[in-house]
Amino acid sequence: MHTATATRPVPPAAAWAEDMFSFGVTGTNGKTSTTHLLAAAVAAAGHSTLRVGTVGVELDGETLPRGKNFHDFLATMRHAATRGCRHAVLEATSLALAQGYARAWRFDLGVFTNLSPDHLATHKTWEHYLAAKAQLFVHLGPGRTAVLNAGDPYAAFIDQAMPADVVRRYFAVPSRGPTHCPADLEAARVQVTPTGTRVELLASPLADQLGGELRTRMVGEVFGENALAAALAGLAAGLPGEAVARGIAACPVVPGRFEILCADTQGPVIAVDYAHSPDALAHTCATARQLAGASGRVIVVFGAGGNASADKREPMGATVGAGAELAIVTSDNPRGEDPQLIADMLLVGLRRGEARVVVELDRARAIELALHEAGPGDVVVVAGKGHETGQVVNGRTLPFSDVEQIRRLLDPG
Repeated sequence: MHTATATRPVPPAAAWAEDMFSFGVTGTNGKTSTTHLLAAAVAAAGHSTLRVGTVGVELDGETLPRGKNFHDFLATMRHAATRGCRHAVLEATSLALAQGYARAWRFDLGVFTNLSPDHLATHKTWEHYLAAKAQLFVHLGPGRTAVLNAGDPYAAFIDQAMPADVVRRYFAVPSRGPTHCPADLEAARVQVTPTGTRVELLASPLADQLGGELRTRMVGEVFGENALAAALAGLAAGLPGEAVARGIAACPVVPGRFEILCADTQGPVIAVDYAHSPDALAHTCATARQLAGASGRVIVVFGAGGNASADKREPMGATVGAGAELAIVTSDNPRGEDPQLIADMLLVGLRRGEARVVVELDRARAIELALHEAGPGDVVVVAGKGHETGQVVNGRTLPFSDVEQIRRLLDPG
């Protein structure tokens, strides 16, 4: 792909791309959900919308093939342009950014969700990982906008790396902790229920445009944070506040992102979630705790991927050990590593918490054990794989879906 140093603003990749307005969303966690929410807001404003992300590519509700490289990406963008699409919402992974996508494709608005250690097997060092994320913002053109998380300390690095002529806009939620700068759009409180999340906004001109609140069908305070990011990006791009709020409220739950499969009042709440980092697991456990209340238990089934970021395993274990009553350690794409050795690293962190710990390396049996253990009022979260439909073991991808396994157990007939 093209890797030459580009001027600012980055020129369009081709003549047909001149009129395309591109949102880029990056960060460690929340990219996919924020991308879906933002695309829904753009569509609600009446625009033909292309969404490109890790769980698929969609143009105005039509699924398109997901490419493997920049050439495929350009082909998808050109196809959308020939169909009259002028708005694209793109999930910008650290790998794509490290490969130079932000120099080869013009982004008009960048969104930073948060940052925590991940993908270090790919980027080798934390500094390289951080620098890859920053590429989206370094190449924004004069007068373009960066939407940043005021509660994430690494937003300050993004701010320092960006040219001074890029407009900064900040969002914030209480759960992220103290803000590092004033927020343009901020949550006063976030209410989580098994059917969705409501964000009550602190009074501000932008909050007024949104009607004072945001609602999303996604379950969890972290999705309230993602809704704030999407809403602020939509407003910064000039979308009507009413359409932004309506689109976010109508956006379906993203597959595998705290996707609740059972919420029977006479039994446990059962959900699958893609969380596979300490930060993501902390938010997942917090959401489960909110749903369980004072009387229910939090039960988490989780593992860690092989051949990737081994240094995050102990913190993952510590997070679940502190946030759950029962932790069931299992395999999660062990790839070429011994699943027991991965589990042992998770156990080092788990032992620092108070959760009861069970090791069951057969993922299907681990899920069955969790559902057997759960009673009314409990919340079971099967974490790590989310929407995935395979288990990678020794170079082979074996068919396996957390969602399908849970549904089989719930309805054995």
